[in-house]
Amino acid sequence: MSIVLILGSGPNVVTCRTWERGNLDKIVAINNAWSVRPDWDYLIHPEDFSPDRRPVNVAPQQQVITADDYVPLQNRFGGFVYAGGTMAFTAAYWTLAALRPKVIAMLGCDMVYPDDTPTHFYGNGDPDPLRADVTLRSLEAKSARLMILGALQGCAMVNLSDSESRLVFPKVHRDQLPDVRPLQFDRKTVEQAQAAETRLGYIVQSGRYWLEQDRFDVAEIDALDALWLRSARPA
Repeated sequence: MSIVLILGSGPNVVTCRTWERGNLDKIVAINNAWSVRPDWDYLIHPEDFSPDRRPVNVAPQQQVITADDYVPLQNRFGGFVYAGGTMAFTAAYWTLAALRPKVIAMLGCDMVYPDDTPTHFYGNGDPDPLRADVTLRSLEAKSARLMILGALQGCAMVNLSDSESRLVFPKVHRDQLPDVRPLQFDRKTVEQAQAAETRLGYIVQSGRYWLEQDRFDVAEIDALDALWLRSARPA
C-alpha cells in the first residue's frame, strides 16, 4: 500500500519531527514545511513563494514542484475554482494525480487561525485560506470534494491532526494508516455535483482564476458546495 504524508504549516506539524519514517512511502511538504524534517520527497510551492524561504540544498532524490507541474494535474480534477485555491488542496490533488497513493494523510493543514496562539509552526503567518476568494467560500465543502474524488480513485483521505480542523476527513492515528480505507459516500449526490460542474464550466486552464472572476456566479458555487458537503454523508 502506498501511503503519502502531506505536511502543512499548522503549529501541530512539528509533532512529526520525531516520527520514524516507518510505513510512510512519500512525504510532500507545502511551502515552509520542508524545514520540519529533512527527509521530504517533494516540496510544492506557488510562484510567489519567497526565494529566501526555499531550501538552499535539495538532495538528488528530492524534487521541487511548481505551478508548471501542479496546474495541469489539478486541472484533471476540475481546476482551481471547484477544487479550492489553497496549497493544501493543490498538494493533495497533485499527489492524487502524480503518485496515485492508497492513503493521503495530512498534518498541519487544519486551516484554523486562532487570535491568541501562533498560527503557524514558525510563528504567525498569513492566514491565506481565509482570504476573500471565490474558490474558498467553504473550506469544508472543498475538502469533502477532495475526499470523494480521492475515494473514487481508491484513495483514502485522512487527517492526523488532533486539533480543530476545517477538513472533514476522518481523524486517525498514524499507526492506523495501513488499515484505513476510503469512506462510503452518496453516489447520487456526487453525480449531481459533477453534472453541475460540467454545466457551469468554470475551468481556467492557466490556473489564474482570479483573472476571470467576473464570470463566476457566487450563488452557483455556494449551491455546488452544498452538494459536495451533502454527498460526503453516506446515503
